[in-house]
Amino acid sequence: MSAERVTVLVADDHAPLRALVRDLLEQAGYAVAEAATGTEAVQFLDSTRLAVVLLDVNLPGLNGYEVCRRIRDRFNRDIGIIFISGERVETYDRSAGLLVGGDDYLTKPFDPSELVARVRRLAPLTARYKLAADAAADQLAILTPREREVVLLLADGLDQDEIADRLFISPKTVATHIQHVLGKLDVRNRAQAVSLVLHDSVRESERLLRAE
Repeated sequence: MSAERVTVLVADDHAPLRALVRDLLEQAGYAVAEAATGTEAVQFLDSTRLAVVLLDVNLPGLNGYEVCRRIRDRFNRDIGIIFISGERVETYDRSAGLLVGGDDYLTKPFDPSELVARVRRLAPLTARYKLAADAAADQLAILTPREREVVLLLADGLDQDEIADRLFISPKTVATHIQHVLGKLDVRNRAQAVSLVLHDSVRESERLLRAE
């Protein structure tokens, strides 16, 4: 019997953020659905078996709190809910999100590896997709120390010139390292390479936690 892929719904009206989160979660082994409004998010409840919903508080139409209430009314705790907000960032906002039924609360901008880790806590991957995600992360072992250093700095948000300054090399050399990284990891762009690095960091953190 084939294993179903675990599905996460990203409900946010900001398309670039949805694209970023989709890329991160797909690289980590999840299937991802997207909704731009609260109404669209609720419609997914009828058509898709969801494990986790990443829910912007200030969604157009139905806001995140109302969507959360509807999820809890229909599915109780069977679906994990992580609120995401760039405006409601105070302690009482976090408390309100948890009180209406959220499992977790992240503020924007968030650390990508932290987001993946929190999704993983609520929706562990099926065995088949966990093996696939781990195999993808193992690709990083073929990078040289310098190449890994460059891609880690990309993951930290540095651009090509900033990486050159940090490593005391030329921007042209940085560009060469990046091209080698893309080729070795068999990815199309820098964002995909960064996603692999972030997944590997999450996996290593989990390994260390299990060892404690």
